[in-house]
Amino acid sequence: MERRTLIINPEKCTGCRDCEMVCSLYHERTINPSRSRIVVIRDPLNGIELPTICMQCEEPICMMVCPVNAIYEDENGAKIIDYERCMGCRTCVISCPLGGALIDPVSGKTIKCDLCDGEPRCVKFCFTKAIEYVPISVANQRIKRATIDRYLTAMKERKI
Repeated sequence: MERRTLIINPEKCTGCRDCEMVCSLYHERTINPSRSRIVVIRDPLNGIELPTICMQCEEPICMMVCPVNAIYEDENGAKIIDYERCMGCRTCVISCPLGGALIDPVSGKTIKCDLCDGEPRCVKFCFTKAIEYVPISVANQRIKRATIDRYLTAMKERKI
C-alpha cells in the first residue's frame, strides 16, 4: 500500500472547526477544541482560516531533539509519542517550526497528531475537503498542477 500524506488547503477552510471537535472527541472523549491535535488559526482581517497539524515531517525535528527518544514512527508514517518514555520536557513543542506539537491544557501532556491509526478523523469530517489524507502520488500530482496554474496565472498577468 502506498504511503499517504496530509494535505491542507486553507482556501477551502470555512472555519467551522469540526476537525477540532472530532479530534478532541476521538482522542479525549470530550468535545473540547482546546484539547484537539489540530488547531484552526484564524486571521479575520485577511479572511484566512488555516488548519495547523503535525505534518509528519520526513526528517522530524521533534524526534531529533527528544532527549529520551520518546517519539517514534509507526507503520503509517505517524510520529507517535511514547508516554512511557516521555519525561514532559516540551523540547518537541518548542522545536517544531509548524506548531504541530501542543500541550493538552487538562492533562499537561504533550500531544500531536497520530493520524488516528491511518484514518484521520479530521479528514473524514472535513466536508469542504480543506484537509485530505491522500496517497503521495496524488499529492505530487496536485503539487505539479498548482505549479502549472501559478505559472499560467503569472503569464496572464504579464500578458505574454
